[in-house]
Amino acid sequence: MSFTVLGAEGFIGGRVKARLAERGFEARTPPRAELPALSGDLGHVICAIGVTADFRRRPSDTIEAHVSLVGELLQRIRCQSFLYLSSTRVYAHASSTHEEAALPVRPADPDELYNVSKLAGEAICLRQSAHSVRVARLSNVYGLEPRSENFLPSLIRDALDRGRILLRSAAGSAKDYIADDAAADRLIDIALGGKHRLYNVASGVNTRAGEIAEAIGRAAGASVELEPAAPEVRFAPIDVSRLRAEFRHEPSPLLADLPALVAVYRRALRS
Repeated sequence: MSFTVLGAEGFIGGRVKARLAERGFEARTPPRAELPALSGDLGHVICAIGVTADFRRRPSDTIEAHVSLVGELLQRIRCQSFLYLSSTRVYAHASSTHEEAALPVRPADPDELYNVSKLAGEAICLRQSAHSVRVARLSNVYGLEPRSENFLPSLIRDALDRGRILLRSAAGSAKDYIADDAAADRLIDIALGGKHRLYNVASGVNTRAGEIAEAIGRAAGASVELEPAAPEVRFAPIDVSRLRAEFRHEPSPLLADLPALVAVYRRALRS
């Protein structure tokens, strides 16, 4: 049984590739330049191609990666299954985070381009008649990502490099985090035979920014300060009842993982 991971050079795609190897699966990982020449049966395809932090500066690239490329691939390739990686960010204005909830968007807001493009990519996938074309909405995935400017890696680097964390979000800010291995395992499981076509891949539990900063500070021996008038950003807890019912999904909580994660970052930053 074989897989093809598109976007394996990225953080999520790379972790999926590693977990596939650890679970004994063969994985083909073609670079972006080779996608137009892909042919034959690609097995189970996991599409992790995307534009994230710089989507505001690259609107055309964002649409091409999240929408146009996906549509072109689905028309041309042969595969046993196709799993498109979307994001739980699409629930930003929704009254529910269940997979079947209605999802309002604000196309005129430049910050909404990411959500709009992901939903367009989802729509192309879910319009396919094959049940084996599925969508996974990923929450905030954490792991070793030492050069990332995302919230969690930035806090850990500051704690280790400076011995000080300046929390620029209100302590009560909260969102969902899931470990990279847990996320990769669920993506593989869904690709192999998910009963539904749309899944939230998340922990189902929000963790507050203040708790995260304090836990990192303890593990790294760093002080924690709160920036005055820091904004509070709270996301609704993600509904993972579908994932739990089908795959007995019970990922470890972020706070329990942070001491080991800080130790991994410490070794990586020293090398």
